[in-house]
Amino acid sequence: MIELRGNEQKTLLALQKLEGKGQVDQIVEISGLAHAAAMRAALALSTKNLIQINEQTQTIVILNDEGKYHAQNGLPERRLIHALIKLGGKASVKETVKKAALEEKFCTIALGWLHRKGWATLEEKEHLLTTHREPSVGIDEKLLDLLREKGPQVRESLNKDLQKAIIVLKSRKLVETDEKTLRELELTKAGWELVEQGIEIVEEVSQLTPDLVHTRKWQKVKLRKFDVTAPGPAVYPGKIHPLQQIIQRIREIFLEMGFTEIRGSIVQTAFWNFDALFQPQDHPAREMMDTFYLSNPKTGKLPERRIVDRVAKTHMDGWKTGSRGWQYSWSRDEAKKLIIRTHTTAVTIHYLAEHQEPPAKVFSVDRIYRNEKLDYQHLAELHQIEGVIMDKGVTLRDLIGTLREFYFRLGLKKVQFWPSYFPYTEPSAQSTVYVPKLKTWMELCGMGMFRPEVLEPFGIKYPVLAWGGGLERLAMVMLDVDDIRFLYKNDLGWIRRTPVCQQ
Repeated sequence: MIELRGNEQKTLLALQKLEGKGQVDQIVEISGLAHAAAMRAALALSTKNLIQINEQTQTIVILNDEGKYHAQNGLPERRLIHALIKLGGKASVKETVKKAALEEKFCTIALGWLHRKGWATLEEKEHLLTTHREPSVGIDEKLLDLLREKGPQVRESLNKDLQKAIIVLKSRKLVETDEKTLRELELTKAGWELVEQGIEIVEEVSQLTPDLVHTRKWQKVKLRKFDVTAPGPAVYPGKIHPLQQIIQRIREIFLEMGFTEIRGSIVQTAFWNFDALFQPQDHPAREMMDTFYLSNPKTGKLPERRIVDRVAKTHMDGWKTGSRGWQYSWSRDEAKKLIIRTHTTAVTIHYLAEHQEPPAKVFSVDRIYRNEKLDYQHLAELHQIEGVIMDKGVTLRDLIGTLREFYFRLGLKKVQFWPSYFPYTEPSAQSTVYVPKLKTWMELCGMGMFRPEVLEPFGIKYPVLAWGGGLERLAMVMLDVDDIRFLYKNDLGWIRRTPVCQQ
């Protein structure tokens, strides 16, 4: 036995009265249901194969404000020819317009349509001439009269001539059209069999109230059944972009671990971006093909001369760091050049130069820029996760433990660390994480302890642990994305499907 709700029963009985077929508006009138309730019942009956829903798209033709005006007063050309005939069939344009009491804004339109319809000719010296008596009513005027008298019309129900008139009046911007979907309900064979057996409408109770419980009336009423397994409508509430969610989570983790966030300028001098980090001025990364240099202004200010001299000597001969330096002639002009930072380490070293006493635990998650060719693995603009720890007696083991804990809190359990080389850290290592889907290890960040050549020119006497890596590579692992460009594509479907980052 098919289980029917009250509104479904009313809809079937209404269709029975309509001999098995009727429009939704007719169902609403007979059953007394609201339109939305009738449609919900129709959809439910359709899934039970008791009715069939037939849809037909109709075009509704409606007079706009100007069309209503002309339907009431007559088309401009009709008013003009009527006045011309009263003036004997020949008169000046000015005289005819005055006789017709035609508004100035319609004069040009009226003259054009007089000529197009062949009702009159315009002679020299601005005189109108007609040999007509009153011209017969055209199909455009008939349609205007029909719309004025009977209101909006369905285009498909009009004859061919009136349908052609719609095109004319629409080009004159006197009518508008609107698409409307007409739904008709029809009983299926199974539906007919059910209504012929007889349907008794029983009111259902959708909510079990305290009164029904206390009075035991719930035993005598029919409680509505709810299908809790039925899928609900898709809801897409506003949410933060998946990449921004990861950035927020990373910030929260570092803050929970006792770090302080620092931010700095995107535009930096080459001194802070390269020289302060003991990167030689002839290093390939400093060339135009790897770094974005500013053209206006081209240069910026260097810090106090004492610091600049120490950095310069360290580059040239190692100064008193125990290093031999890079054995070249260091240039102040090269250090003054302005660039868009290639890493956030420029901000970090600037911070350490101003905070030389331990402890210091700082991090940043910010944008960096590199002159890269765009592909599925590289972007010219990306984010870097950067951090340092300065304290007495800290070692590489402390750095490994810090990063292992950070990745663990992000949900990355399988992490390894490998020896590596980086220009401004010694010892150096890189962290790698296992990606089950790819069945491989992926490098996430470089790490190490700042070299004496980086620390001593700024008077930093304590060990500094440092790390830095691309955020997008980490996000690709967490969001299961294999093309880095997809993170910035703003694909609405992907954004909706991606769950909110778990805290």
